[in-house]
Amino acid sequence: MERIGGLISTSIYESCTIKSFKHNGSLHRMWLENWKVPEGRLHPAHRDAGIMVYVNDHTPIREADGKEWISRVPAVSFFLPGEWFNVVALLEDRGVRYYCNVASPPYRYNNVLTYIDYDLDVVLLPGGSVLDLDRDEYDKHKEEYRYSASVRGQVEDGLRALHERVATFGQPFGDEEARRYYREWRDSPQAKENESYP
Repeated sequence: MERIGGLISTSIYESCTIKSFKHNGSLHRMWLENWKVPEGRLHPAHRDAGIMVYVNDHTPIREADGKEWISRVPAVSFFLPGEWFNVVALLEDRGVRYYCNVASPPYRYNNVLTYIDYDLDVVLLPGGSVLDLDRDEYDKHKEEYRYSASVRGQVEDGLRALHERVATFGQPFGDEEARRYYREWRDSPQAKENESYP
């Protein structure tokens, strides 16, 4: 938060890097330019649940092999404390597509947020169809990285909890809120000062 005229502002967007790791500690992927939505701008349900919300648009993404590319669409990411999944709302022309990662609960230190990616992904398409992805990758990595019984249980529980939220379109799912988060960030002084998007 930033102090302005003796008051603490809850409308300042903080710059943040998001890092995803694999279970063995190796880097999986980095999103280099993200903006944390201030607490004062969070939906009450998100604020009450302690959900951290980040916005990015055409952010540089660095893969584990060092290759970089630029994301093509705006994204709003939701990190839920204690939950073994996170949700990314991709704001596409044809609607909002939710890409959900089964992952360890997030950890934030200063301006870096990290989590461990556990391969399994769930995609909720704009029309309501749901896709489950990468079970084969998970099965390979749970042997290769020797996931403990505890981790395997947390991953499967996280996948079940994620499916329950998808089925009910529960928080943090909500197209209008995702669009609002992006719109308010796009209109903020921080976005205008750091215009890296087209």
